[in-house]
Amino acid sequence: MFASAALAENSGQDAVFLRVANGPDQGYTIKVQGEQSGELFLADIGSLARAMRLGSVFDGRRMQIDEAFGSTVTSCILTEKNNFAVIGSAAGDSPIRVLQLASAPVFGRDRVFLPVDQACRMFTLWLGRQVRYNARTGRIDAELGSRWPSASLQSVGQLPDDAPPPKSPEPSAPAPDSGRDSSAAREKTVIDNIRIQSLANGAVIRFSATGGTRNASFLRADKSNNLYLTIENATGNPARLAKNYPGGVVKSISPMPLDSGAMQFTIALNIPSSSIKSSSFRYDAAKNDYVISVMNDVDVEAIHMTEKERRIQERLSHDVDKWKLDAVVIDAGHGGKDPGAIGITGTREKDVVLNIARDLGMFIRQKWPEVKVIYTRKEDRFIPLKERGQIANRYGGKVFISIHCNSTAGNRKVRGPEVYILGPHKTQAALNVAMFENSVITEEENSNESYKGFSDEYLIMSSMAQSAFATQSTELAQDVLRRLGRDGSNNGLGVRQAGFMVLWTPSMPSILVETGYLSNPAEEKLLRDRKAQTGVAYAIFQGLQQYRSAYESRMAVSSRAVN
Repeated sequence: MFASAALAENSGQDAVFLRVANGPDQGYTIKVQGEQSGELFLADIGSLARAMRLGSVFDGRRMQIDEAFGSTVTSCILTEKNNFAVIGSAAGDSPIRVLQLASAPVFGRDRVFLPVDQACRMFTLWLGRQVRYNARTGRIDAELGSRWPSASLQSVGQLPDDAPPPKSPEPSAPAPDSGRDSSAAREKTVIDNIRIQSLANGAVIRFSATGGTRNASFLRADKSNNLYLTIENATGNPARLAKNYPGGVVKSISPMPLDSGAMQFTIALNIPSSSIKSSSFRYDAAKNDYVISVMNDVDVEAIHMTEKERRIQERLSHDVDKWKLDAVVIDAGHGGKDPGAIGITGTREKDVVLNIARDLGMFIRQKWPEVKVIYTRKEDRFIPLKERGQIANRYGGKVFISIHCNSTAGNRKVRGPEVYILGPHKTQAALNVAMFENSVITEEENSNESYKGFSDEYLIMSSMAQSAFATQSTELAQDVLRRLGRDGSNNGLGVRQAGFMVLWTPSMPSILVETGYLSNPAEEKLLRDRKAQTGVAYAIFQGLQQYRSAYESRMAVSSRAVN
């Protein structure tokens, strides 16, 4: 052990050299300040941190060191009279880790000191990079190029194979002299609370006190797996302080007043004494706490891996439910003041697609009663394009199917279904279809403001945002198109992509189905027939059924793979 007074016993050496290697043939050598204390060289932690290009802040009682070698900034905090270094992410978004030091750091002369070998060990375990002191050459060597492959914030505290084992703390330690007068010395200390902080590899037990500081003795675990803390001239409510703990390292704590006026606490452990890696006692003057730390010899990495797997399983189970195909949005195109395409004999697109949409919803409810059907419109009314996608998102849709009829000027021979997904058009024909379907925005109020910014560039950005669903949208489109073209009476023209405004907004796999051409006399006659409309709806349902079966099978396989 060493103490602050030891800093005065300087034998002359006030620095060591640090050699930093950042990579092959890259590095530098710099002095690190410190103090000689007998045979120990105490490294100035702030000087060592600066030499390794780390930031540090010191307020007289606590030093925080920050590193940003990787994508995550982490911090190491040293506190006066505290045998533990606390490691965590600077953003506070990760659980803290604790490194046990062989002895508490020395605070003095506006600086913080640790024995040089202990300081190197702390930086090695924290940074995941080799920092080693060579006592023969009197030099520190730091390899800061890259972390060990397995190193991470979660692995902090795991000793590398060649790291020296930590020294065991003293079996007992007195609380420091409070400096109070004799009346304060006679005043009993009251232990009013006990708190346990469970760690992956142990526990920290805090006995909170009011009143003056007292000497305390600490006995390590015996064969009965008990620790003993005895605080002189202390009292407390045994009934309130006695507790059993269902899990973790500590099994129970039992207080007992002694005839001498002291209070003894028996800490029963859930682990055998042979599994204890270290146990120590210290007094926390800032909080007036008597603190016991117990570290057990467990595979912390295995514990974290098991916990990580559990969290992943929970997340995947949630995702499976989240992405289960349990809500279908059916969008009947046009409506109200917008008739859509009009056939040679006056067949209106808005009427045909509304019937098909209703029939599709009927098949879904009959075959899949557990699936919710969401209509953007169920009657002849006008719905703005942008609002259709918002309806799909608002009600938690899992797929979006917009149903339309096609038309072309000048070529009445063109016929057959087409299915589109969102994307920049690749053919003039696809562009023409999209322009016709998008032209409805002129019927909307404030259309210039609602669709402000719609351009080729915006379309590309929207397509990129939809890329998360691109594969599913394409598969759904292919499955539906195969069913629509199966009977040979029409000529499926393939899956295409174009900039349909109705496909902008839905945050889910989305397709637009052009069921046929009203400009073709034969196809117009077919599409206005009520029985044929039901047949088209059933073909779309069969395509959706094929897609759902394949999709949910993949999700089930993913879930089983984790289990």
